[in-house]
Amino acid sequence: MMKKSLSIIAFLLLLLPQYAYSQLISHHGVVPGGYDFWVYVPQEHQARDTTKLPLVLFLHGKSLSGSNLEKVRSYGPLEALKFGRRIDALILAPQAQNGWTPSRVLKVLDWTEDNYPVDTNRIYVFGMSMGGYGTIDFVGTYPDKVAAAIAMCGGGTIKDYSGLNKVPLWIIHGTSDSAVPYKESEKVVDAMKAAGPTDLLRFDLIKGASHSRLGRVFYMSEPYEWLSKHSLADSVRTLDTSVQITDAGMTNAYRSMPGRRTLKVIEYKRPARVHEPVERVEKTDVVEPTASTDSIYIVKAGDTLAKIAKKYGTTVDSLCEKNIITRRTILRIGRRLIL
Repeated sequence: MMKKSLSIIAFLLLLLPQYAYSQLISHHGVVPGGYDFWVYVPQEHQARDTTKLPLVLFLHGKSLSGSNLEKVRSYGPLEALKFGRRIDALILAPQAQNGWTPSRVLKVLDWTEDNYPVDTNRIYVFGMSMGGYGTIDFVGTYPDKVAAAIAMCGGGTIKDYSGLNKVPLWIIHGTSDSAVPYKESEKVVDAMKAAGPTDLLRFDLIKGASHSRLGRVFYMSEPYEWLSKHSLADSVRTLDTSVQITDAGMTNAYRSMPGRRTLKVIEYKRPARVHEPVERVEKTDVVEPTASTDSIYIVKAGDTLAKIAKKYGTTVDSLCEKNIITRRTILRIGRRLIL
């Protein structure tokens, strides 16, 4: 009987990590001239508050723009966390309303460095579509802040591209991207070459990949592994080429995630340091779409992407991008779609 009890206790102890919460903290109006934003704090950090952590700055695409911060969790690293992807870093995810302004992004990043245990030698930027443009523009403007960056399906709008040559940068684009033609990434590469040596640049064109298909990269382990291989503390800046993003890897992106997890969501609605219990609301986050209820559609019998898009005044391409699906995806009854 004693052995049986000890076995049960040992089994329960093995289960304990499943119930230890990571924290996802929203900040509204805390950075004048900046953006509202999320900060993800890994559960492992809770036990060692003084440990400095790397930070991944996620810049979203146009479909997640607006004033509803919940939309920023519709795709990308924050959604990947909900479905079990392990990311051993703080994640900073601001929300833009109409494009990304490097100086405004910097204000949010600086505030986060002041209020969270950020390892300033390991700050990474990861963006797609409009966020790909934002990544190029931010890194090119503030190269000394960034250890490495990944820009997917984007381009650039800055005048001086020489700063990008100082940072390990991975540009990824699909040749079948109809939303942002891959020529936009090629223009960035050409501008970087014109500005000087591009020893720290990787440029991958994924043959046949569409805009929405590249969104699967956020759910893979490879991009986070690649970012972590770089640091501002390195005596010589080098570019890792061992990690690969392949079409087969994107196909298996969702299958490779280990399983659902739970986050503790904390909301701050006025300026406060993260450990001050001011205007704070906590809730347990269930793994479900988290946009407002009027922006979620439940698939019914006979539905098609075209019918849903027409009914709600949107486009099939927009539905595909927001839900990380393709036009050929089978819509199963009961599936939740973000409109």
